[in-house]
Amino acid sequence: MSTQPKTFLTPEEYLEIERKAEFKSEYYAGEMFAMSGGTDTHALLGFHLLGLLYRELRGSSCRAYTSDMRICLKENGPYYYPDASVVCGESKFADSRRDSLLNPVVIFEVLSPSTATYDLGDKFIQYRRLDSLREYVVVHQDTRLVQRFERREEGQWLLTFYSGLEGVVTLSSVPCVLPMAEIYEGIQ
Repeated sequence: MSTQPKTFLTPEEYLEIERKAEFKSEYYAGEMFAMSGGTDTHALLGFHLLGLLYRELRGSSCRAYTSDMRICLKENGPYYYPDASVVCGESKFADSRRDSLLNPVVIFEVLSPSTATYDLGDKFIQYRRLDSLREYVVVHQDTRLVQRFERREEGQWLLTFYSGLEGVVTLSSVPCVLPMAEIYEGIQ
C-alpha cells in the first residue's frame, strides 16, 4: 500500500502561497493547515473582545489586532492567526509586508470544540516561545469560562480561571479590565 508523500514547505513558500490565498492557513513544521470558518458564537465572542480591547486601550501605547494579523513565532515559523492580539509600543514585523507580527504582548484565542485541545496544548507551547508574550487568554464558547495564563518573572506560567458573568478579567501586562458579562453579552 502506498501513501502520498507529504510536501514540506519552507516558511518562504508558505508565505508566498498564503499571501495569494483566498482563505487563511496556519503553518507549522513545514505544513499548511487550512482554517475553517467559525460559528456565530465564535464570531460574536471575537467581536466582543475586540470592542472591549479598543475601549480599554484607547489613549495608551497599546493597540489590538484582529484575527487577520498573522503571528510569526520565529524566523522559520510557526505562523498562527489568533482571534486577537495586543502590542504595546512599536509593532515589529517579520518583513516589509507588515503582515506577520513578531511581538504580541497578549494573545487571545476563542476555543472551538474542534480546536480546544490544540489551542490549550501544542499551540500554547509554541506561543510561549515568543519572548514578548506576557499573557495568553483563552475564551471558551460552550461555557462562560475564561482562562488567563500569565508569564511570571521566573518563566513559569500562572493560570487564573474566571467563570460566570460576575467576574472581571484583569490583564496585568496591558491596561485592560474585561467584564465577563460584556465578553459573553447576548451569548446563549
